Amino acid sequence: MKERGTRHAARGTGKAVRHPSGVLRPERCRAAQPRSAVPVPRAACPVPRAPPMTSPSYETRVALWSLALAAPGLGIAGWLLWRLDWPQPVRGTVIVALLATTAWLWQRLRQAVVHPLLTLVSLLDSLRAGDYSLRSTSARRGDALGEALWEINALASTLREGRLKVEEAGALLSKVLGSIDIAIFAFDDCRRLMLINPAGERLLALPCEQALGRSALDLGLEACCDADTPETLKRAFPGGSGSFELRRTNFREHGRPHELLAITDLSRALREEERQAWQRLIRVLGHELNNSLAPIRSMTATLACMIARETLPSDWREDVQGALGVIGDRAESLTRFMAGYTRLARLPPPHKRAVTLAPLLHRVARLEQRREVQIGELPEIELQADADQIEQALINLVKNAAEAALETAGGVRMRLVAQTGLARIEIEDDGPGLAKTDNLFVPFFTTKPGGSGVGLVLARQIVENHGGALELRNRVDARGCLVQVDLPV
Repeated sequence: MKERGTRHAARGTGKAVRHPSGVLRPERCRAAQPRSAVPVPRAACPVPRAPPMTSPSYETRVALWSLALAAPGLGIAGWLLWRLDWPQPVRGTVIVALLATTAWLWQRLRQAVVHPLLTLVSLLDSLRAGDYSLRSTSARRGDALGEALWEINALASTLREGRLKVEEAGALLSKVLGSIDIAIFAFDDCRRLMLINPAGERLLALPCEQALGRSALDLGLEACCDADTPETLKRAFPGGSGSFELRRTNFREHGRPHELLAITDLSRALREEERQAWQRLIRVLGHELNNSLAPIRSMTATLACMIARETLPSDWREDVQGALGVIGDRAESLTRFMAGYTRLARLPPPHKRAVTLAPLLHRVARLEQRREVQIGELPEIELQADADQIEQALINLVKNAAEAALETAGGVRMRLVAQTGLARIEIEDDGPGLAKTDNLFVPFFTTKPGGSGVGLVLARQIVENHGGALELRNRVDARGCLVQVDLPV
């Protein structure tokens, strides 16, 4: 077993060694790997124990069978040489040469049988150790042993490509987890922390080295691990407080259950949305107030100039009444504006009960008197909803469609479509269509004279409170607008 000892010794030195049977072992070098944001635990490869040897080794059996094969021929050759009438020294020399030749052939036969198997052992041992760079130079097609070595080379190439893909995917995952603002935690079956990303370190105000291995209870995450997810809650962590969304899932690693916990900080996004909402609201409020205050300021200035005159004109009463009328109209507009704001801000939660949509749609269509609303096919669909709120939302949508159709003397159509898990109400008009869709759902934004800018916002809020969705878009087949209201069944 000298060759096997040489093979393992070569592995320890790290030099390039060519095995006598054709295995090229390249020099090994371990490059310094960067510290990953995601520590990936690696399980040790178990090495099975060899059973105790109770019979002669394979090499010994090959040697014994080779001797048994050569013994009859040697015996016959020796007996024939001994019977020949040759001088004693000549017969002895011939017999010694015959034995030496037989020993040399026996050794060659042993090497031809044993060394290829040692090559296979070396290749398989390297594969088990995770070294996929070794290749056999004796691999070739058309030969039984060469075919085996060829397949092992192909297996090594496949495993090397697979490990490269896994390492690249792991590096990408590490970059992703290190870049996102979502705190990621992985716990084992004893709820000890096994993985944490930089966002998790910031949330716990703990470096990775101090957090790994600690229990969820010590880290203050026990309640998060027991919560029903997805869930949004307000709580304080060492690294910050505010609104957080919790998501939890289970996975298995090495046959053992693990938990993956994701905590998303919603405070920053909510503050940004709140800031944008305030900006839109202030812009609309400023627009509405300026529209009302500008004529009031002009009329009051006119009245002040008129009163300052010593002699009033003959029609001063008409001028005063006209100015007061303008002031009253603008004050009334501001009153409607504030009433719409109050109605939008005080929308109560829906009181759901069983509602059949077909009769409700017929009532909404009859309420519109300016344009006839054509009703399409209405399948019998029943859902849990607040009938009053849904009816109010549809009244606003049908009213907008009718006002758009009046501009072009077009029609308005309404239909109900049953889909998987939802009911879709479609309202279609032949109006001019939507010019701009950016500000459709901005509160108090309107392009219609006398409009409040509340109808669409209120309709969408009602639909979303029922778990549905409201969408407006221009028609593709003709001029006009299409409204889709999706409600869960």
